[in-house]
Amino acid sequence: MQIGVIGLGRMGGNIARRLIRYSHEVVVYDHAPNAIAEVSRVGAIPADGLAALAQKLKPPRPIWVMLPAGKITEEVIGELATLLQAGDIIIDGGNTFWKDDIRRAKALNERGIHYVDVGTSGGVWGLERGYCMMIGGTKAIVDHLDPIFQALAPGIGNVPRTPGRDGRDPRAELGYIHAGPNGAGHFVKMVHNGIEYGIMQAFAEGFDILKNASSETLPAQARFDLDLADIAEVWRRGSVISSWLLDLTAIALTADPKLSAFEGVVEDSGEGRWTIMAAIEEAVPADVLSAALFTRFRSRRDHTFAEKILSAMRKGFGQHSEPGAGAGHKAKPS
Repeated sequence: MQIGVIGLGRMGGNIARRLIRYSHEVVVYDHAPNAIAEVSRVGAIPADGLAALAQKLKPPRPIWVMLPAGKITEEVIGELATLLQAGDIIIDGGNTFWKDDIRRAKALNERGIHYVDVGTSGGVWGLERGYCMMIGGTKAIVDHLDPIFQALAPGIGNVPRTPGRDGRDPRAELGYIHAGPNGAGHFVKMVHNGIEYGIMQAFAEGFDILKNASSETLPAQARFDLDLADIAEVWRRGSVISSWLLDLTAIALTADPKLSAFEGVVEDSGEGRWTIMAAIEEAVPADVLSAALFTRFRSRRDHTFAEKILSAMRKGFGQHSEPGAGAGHKAKPS
């Protein structure tokens, strides 16, 4: 199948490469000539602009946009709308806000252009492992694109089959689903990323507790000097918390047990925020996911104003000084 791919970054480039591996004809464009050249060396057809890319494709033309969510994606899709014709398909595989998908789909539909939103998970490992995809759009168009999704998906692999799935959509077992109409794909991916924040935070806090088990503030008989890399490794094997995130943790701790290459400043892609927004709109309690998001905000500051408020209150009711500010202070902690 012929397809265009716009955006050849960490995921877009590998999406193009994986499609080429599965014998699809891929026309590519990126603002960076080097990125185009690298993918062209493995069989991609280069284009020097959006118009050139559109011209190299035969109608009906599917074009996969893999760019950061926001202004750049909006601008590229807007320009593509002027270059394409009725029957063509724009696929947004980035982390777009699902309400933007609904708006875009409506606007493009007025031109006869189809729109598909694909929540794509797999990161830089997707070239080899494949990509888990959550797809939003009309059934006929999603079905038309199935050869593309099947090539990108991981397949059943060595994951045990879930009992009782006979008769259900087999695509889920292959690693992709048609989640629903436009917006549904990115909505499901949004919640996926919100959950990811919570799982990551749980691992982070657990390993922090393990690391501090050797703290000198503990009684000598209650201290443990634990090998975190070995703990991560043993948990990978037969433990109920085994997961890919734990695999990645084990790799990192084995390479650098003190994680000295990291400062601990944790960004968020925006999807964690949107998940909490959805929870608020639906009046669904999301204690863990919201706490994980706020912890990421916290990681970007040495100390927050909120902590100054806490210190001020503690001094007010118990004359507690901040560490280093009142040597010999005897007030009881609270």
